[in-house]
Amino acid sequence: MLRRVALALLVVAALAIAILLAIPGPDRSAGRIEGPMRPAADVLHQDALRTAAARRLAAAPGEQILFGDLHVHTTFSIDALVYSTALFASGEGAHPPADACDFARYCSAVDFFSFNDHAEGLTPARWQETRESVRQCNARAGDPANPDLVAFLGWEWTQVGGTPETHYGHRNVILRDLEDDRVPARPITALPDGTMNRARAMWAARAVERLGRPFLGGWGEFLWLTAQMVDVPDCPRGVPSPELPADCRENASTPAELFEKLGQWGFETLVIPHGLAWGVHAPPGASLDAALAGGNHDPRFERLLEIASGHGNSEEWRDLPEYVTDASGARICPAPTPDYLPCCWQAGEIMRARCGELPAAECEARVEEAKRLALAAGTAPTHVFRDTTVEDWLDCDQCRDCFKPSLNLRPGMSAQYGMSIARFDPAAGPPERLRWGFIASTDNHSARPATGTKQHARRSMTDARGIASRGLEERVRPWLRGRQADPKRPHSVESIRSLRGLLDTDREASFMYPGGSVAVHASGRDRGSIWEALMRREAYGTSGPRILLWFELVNAPGGPAPMGSEVLLSETPVFEVRAAGDFVQQPGCPESSVRGLAPERLERLCRGECYHPGDLRHPIEAIEVVRVRPRTGREAESTPERIQDPWRRFPCEPRPDGCRVRFEDPEYAGSARPAAYYVRALQATTPAINAGGLRTEFDAEGNAVRVTPCHGGWRTPADDACLAPANERAWSSPIYLDPPGLTPGLRGAPGP
Repeated sequence: MLRRVALALLVVAALAIAILLAIPGPDRSAGRIEGPMRPAADVLHQDALRTAAARRLAAAPGEQILFGDLHVHTTFSIDALVYSTALFASGEGAHPPADACDFARYCSAVDFFSFNDHAEGLTPARWQETRESVRQCNARAGDPANPDLVAFLGWEWTQVGGTPETHYGHRNVILRDLEDDRVPARPITALPDGTMNRARAMWAARAVERLGRPFLGGWGEFLWLTAQMVDVPDCPRGVPSPELPADCRENASTPAELFEKLGQWGFETLVIPHGLAWGVHAPPGASLDAALAGGNHDPRFERLLEIASGHGNSEEWRDLPEYVTDASGARICPAPTPDYLPCCWQAGEIMRARCGELPAAECEARVEEAKRLALAAGTAPTHVFRDTTVEDWLDCDQCRDCFKPSLNLRPGMSAQYGMSIARFDPAAGPPERLRWGFIASTDNHSARPATGTKQHARRSMTDARGIASRGLEERVRPWLRGRQADPKRPHSVESIRSLRGLLDTDREASFMYPGGSVAVHASGRDRGSIWEALMRREAYGTSGPRILLWFELVNAPGGPAPMGSEVLLSETPVFEVRAAGDFVQQPGCPESSVRGLAPERLERLCRGECYHPGDLRHPIEAIEVVRVRPRTGREAESTPERIQDPWRRFPCEPRPDGCRVRFEDPEYAGSARPAAYYVRALQATTPAINAGGLRTEFDAEGNAVRVTPCHGGWRTPADDACLAPANERAWSSPIYLDPPGLTPGLRGAPGP
């Protein structure tokens, strides 16, 4: 009898699950764009103000500066979807692609932006929805020759390696065109083949999602999307990309493989490395030397580098003892310096404070064990003690004097280090070098392009994430980090590249900023003009404000050469810089934004503030020049000798109409070696979100003794913007100089 009852219950359960699995999931669409094009008068007025500033600085006529964001995620990215849930204090619910279009047009009033959702979450259906949403956004832009907004299609190739030799970092793929016959049939991921096999048994998750749909909120969406991703098979290997089925997942494990696949399509494409120096992803010791090996840099595609975003700046190199080895090549934990506290060392100090009545020898053994395990933990050294807080680790592994630094700076992945290296292979011809133009963007994960125009609504306008309440944290934290079985014994750390690692964001929150913007010197507002400016590297980045910047080599053969140029020059170079600060912002939103979106949508997206310039500009405080003289194969200079930052600094008069500087380098002509120059225009000091980082306090000897993190969750109030003074800035693209005859063939090739 009991067997028959059990069998009957099993049959009923099986039928129930079958019915649940047969019910289609909810419609997760790209959303509906609500705002029409911006009034033509507003766009003309905006352009006229920039032109007037250029005239006052005697800048070259014929081109205009346009601002954008080439790194925007929607909740089509699986990490953004997780962060949108009520588990997080910043969880606002879904922000699909349509939100990005309306935000760009009416909250930030940018001229162009791109969609860059993580490729692995862009299933065939989602890729189609993204393409259609981008087309709809452009369809509302008015005259294609003079639109109010240009939206580009793209995705993010998100590669992470566990060792310095296998780590290349993330790259945004941007496509010029929108038509189906001018874009790849599918985005290309960095996943190893077979990654989804371990999630094949999704029947339980599907049943939970169907059954608990009314109660799960965003987590139902997460389960649904995960199931959709699992259902997409890996593409067969060895087949050219255009010949693959449209409904498979195409993977490329290295940049070289990505370039090969993109080259098979033959479409105009940009591949932009980003956030490379961020230690959340890059393992200790990672460096851009890997980008110069095995075809992992292709100047046809890699014309630009994102040197700053809402996740910090990857510009600055520092001589940090980040990766130290002994004579045998084994990693060792370095002692602190006045500028740097290694996390492995702090792990030892945490252990020392817990020794209590342990014998001295045993205490020291455990201190050394804690250091060793923290070194072995790679990107997660703070997990060797699972019960610690952000405060316990002070400011370990942080750059203390960087501008809006990335979390756990990896100096070998910085833009300056990349400019300073070269790969020499006599059999392959001239040295290979990285000659990127510089841009900045946001890396925003809530469909908000160009959030850095104002410092407000920290939880919405940055990617600062944290658990929503004390009660939630107390329930979730043991699952996130595991329980500390013995507080007097450090633990080995397994990989945290999983959902648990995605949720453990508390330390990152102090290094999240509203984000940067990319600017181009373009001949027009249309798609083609913007694209051409990006390809010729006549582009620059800002930390958020719309600073105007011009940088040129005055005495280039054939006439002045703008930023991004590569020039053969034998004489002393003469450069000129012009810069004007952004407009001082007025509170609230302009009338055009109020008219353009419904009040509820305007509030949800813009959070009460929009780009709303007044009549006065912030002064430019100084112009800094950075000179980098890369390896030539003959010199024995160390990296600090090759990177000169700043090489020159020119204070500016506090004039709201801008600053103009001319300088030259008399050492270049006689050096017979290449050199690269770029400039930073520093705006007068203003308050900025998280500009103080962990807000470290030091004792009289200069030792870090206390930090006050800006938590993304309940520990820091939502209305606390965590402001600190900062010189917002613009970074020009470099100008690369070569003595004639020394390094032929180094000029970057145009895109395909």
